[in-house]
Amino acid sequence: MAATGVCLFRGRLPSVIRHEFTSSSSSSSGKSKFNPISIPSRRLAAVSTDHTPTILTTVNNQTGGSSGNDAHTTTTSAAAEKKRWPGQEDQEELDAEEEEQERLSLTDFFEQAKDFVTSNGGGAGPPRWFSPLHDGGSRLDNSPLLLFLPGIDGTGLGLIRHQRKLGKIFDVWCLHIPAKDRTSFTDLVKLVERTIRSEHHHSPNRPIYLVGESLGACIALSVAALNPDIDLVLILANPATSFSKSQLQPIIPALQVIPDSLPISLPHILSSMTGVLVANLERGLGLPLPQTVEKLSRDLVASTTYLSVLADILPRETLLWKLQMIASASPYANSRLHAVKAQTLILSSGKDQLLPSQEEGERLRRKLANCEIRMFENGGHFLFSEDDFDLVTVIKGTGFYRHSRHRDYVSDYIPPTRSEVKNVVDSNRWLSIATSPVMLSTLADGKIVRSLAGVPSEGPVLFVGYHMLLGFELAPMVTQMLVERNIHLRGIAHPMMFVKLREGRLPDISNYDTLRVMGAVPVSGSNFYKLLSSKCHVLLYPGGVREALHRKGEEYKLFWPEQSEFVRMAARFGAKIVPFGAVGEDDIAELLLDYEDQMKIPFLKRFIEEITDEAAKVRVGHDGEVGNQDVHFPGIIPKVPGRFYYYFGKPIETQGRKQELRDREKAHQVYLEVKSEVEKCLAYLREKRENDPYRSVFSRLQYQAMHGFSSEVEIPTFEL
Repeated sequence: MAATGVCLFRGRLPSVIRHEFTSSSSSSSGKSKFNPISIPSRRLAAVSTDHTPTILTTVNNQTGGSSGNDAHTTTTSAAAEKKRWPGQEDQEELDAEEEEQERLSLTDFFEQAKDFVTSNGGGAGPPRWFSPLHDGGSRLDNSPLLLFLPGIDGTGLGLIRHQRKLGKIFDVWCLHIPAKDRTSFTDLVKLVERTIRSEHHHSPNRPIYLVGESLGACIALSVAALNPDIDLVLILANPATSFSKSQLQPIIPALQVIPDSLPISLPHILSSMTGVLVANLERGLGLPLPQTVEKLSRDLVASTTYLSVLADILPRETLLWKLQMIASASPYANSRLHAVKAQTLILSSGKDQLLPSQEEGERLRRKLANCEIRMFENGGHFLFSEDDFDLVTVIKGTGFYRHSRHRDYVSDYIPPTRSEVKNVVDSNRWLSIATSPVMLSTLADGKIVRSLAGVPSEGPVLFVGYHMLLGFELAPMVTQMLVERNIHLRGIAHPMMFVKLREGRLPDISNYDTLRVMGAVPVSGSNFYKLLSSKCHVLLYPGGVREALHRKGEEYKLFWPEQSEFVRMAARFGAKIVPFGAVGEDDIAELLLDYEDQMKIPFLKRFIEEITDEAAKVRVGHDGEVGNQDVHFPGIIPKVPGRFYYYFGKPIETQGRKQELRDREKAHQVYLEVKSEVEKCLAYLREKRENDPYRSVFSRLQYQAMHGFSSEVEIPTFEL
């Protein structure tokens, strides 16, 4: 399978606005053994380090802050909630909540922060956990626990833009550190440590996620170092382990001598360091002028209106305390990195104006035993508050979501949301426009139609076909299946897209995050079994890497193994086998340097040997061409685009043939039948495309100039 890229981050928020977002997140509450934080007309879950989460409903018909005298509180057990797997039946609900999240504005965040600060004395009491969700929600069965550890603001509200989606797949608790609290860093570490030990005792097989931002990342690393035997997953955004190199470091002595009469707080500091207007202009670039002006005006008015709210969250004495805490937290965490064994994901921003986050991310990747990194070039320090950052998509793309100690690529998989599908479609739009794919399928009566109507909608279905050079055919096919038939293809892919045996010259596995979001799994018999048993639509390329990296003159030649690898497995579950062919690679590129050419050039030969040694191996025991799985990058020259053609043959039934196809000879006959059908599909398309008057991009452009460039305009093709 080939990788396709998705641009998830088209812009960023200015630093001062990002901090205001982070500081003004969701509704909140306290914990059961302390006085709960009360926010008007919000439903909250308050938890402690010692108790099971409970749902607290606060009702107040008045505007403004609420009090214990006019509030009615009811309690129900969160542990008793019925949780469901978000399959197809839950997708509409997930998409609706995703739209709700995207509609949240800057003013919404400030309003909730204002409620938070003005309620219950404006930040008194000790640190405590709270659940940010205003209703119980329906989570997955055995959802992992996610503990959010805040950054310098301490509110615990930094996940407001993500909490609804996170709440569908995690049990989310957030740590709130009141503005007036002076708990030391080591005591915060102990608090979090008590929590994870208690939760691990109750659910020893369930992983615990620590999501830390800045200071919170130092807490997470310290806790992980002290508890190497607990299954922890760390997700750390711009860790403050690099505080010694931060622009905030020199502020500490200045704050100690500045007179109390001067109104110094973090918003003022950030404004002076970055410039609100410049950053807003950067953010507005790329939007139409009226929208840019409207958005900037709205954000600047909101930020001006609510600066006082931020000053209440981080007054000067609190800011000084937090900066001093970070100054001690950074060396504490750094001195214990060698003891961190937890699976770790570092999220590094390219435009962090407070910390050297990209440099620090690379350092931590080298230092930590089990660490991956994702770079966000346009992200600022408060990454979780960025407009185009989606934490759930990142977790899914990196393959970090799991219910037990080891990830199951089938049972732990979460289907893509509508916006994730849209991102995939949009990122491949130009390839689809350039190649104008023609999709043909075969109905039950044998009639060939120009649509995907002949593709079975009910699984399990196994699609078996030809792999174009570099997998060019993959993206248009997968997206068209989703758009036209709402069929989600789960591809079986090469292991090098999921793991690297060692660091080297292979492309970083972050290039394949989109494939993981879309449900690709590493090739293995167990994954194949699980997909079919789950009634999935499975995409299989028997030719694998050898076919996708073929040599000159080998276009449309199948390189399948001799063994009937998939037939008996399909028969075991009564899966329909759909043979298909795809042609058009020779209409968009010419192969200039193939494997044989490169192996004759000494430095390219060494390069091939190095990257092949880095990649996980498949079909090690096979001889001949099928066993020749050397990884290389063919040198190609682009052509003026032609057209892609796909032909899905008539499904081959295996239902009721389980016993029959246990016989290896009979299974092999079906295997040869499938291979023959794929070759017929390829031959049919190669012949028919010669009669397509719109095979050339120029003839298609001429047709569109006359009939419109809308995606709804279908460009004709050859006679069927």
